[in-house]
Amino acid sequence: QVQLVESGGGSVQAGGSLTLSCVVRGCNHYRGDSRWYRQAPGKDREFVAMIDTRGGTSYADSVKGRFTASHDWRVNAVYLQMNSLKPEDTATYYCSTQCRASQGDPLRDYWGRGTQVTVSS
Repeated sequence: QVQLVESGGGSVQAGGSLTLSCVVRGCNHYRGDSRWYRQAPGKDREFVAMIDTRGGTSYADSVKGRFTASHDWRVNAVYLQMNSLKPEDTATYYCSTQCRASQGDPLRDYWGRGTQVTVSS
């Protein structure tokens, strides 16, 4: 069973930093790209960042230059370093990873349950 567990959210003042972690369990056969998304109250879920299997990254324009995605597959983790946080970054943050749990399984996206980030002005 594949599970993604996010952590590291919290409340910070504008200009502060947080690092989100996402531990991926049970993805034993193949692990593909990982993505971070966020959803603010009353808004649609939006893309934040992507890191591919080689460490290549891409970011939403709204976070470019402030957020950094990384991974450490020695510990089955994906990270999102968030600097210079703004009140508009307030949202629930979700990680997602492409995974084939076992040989013969379909490649699909798995999601965590999210971690809340609140930025006050």
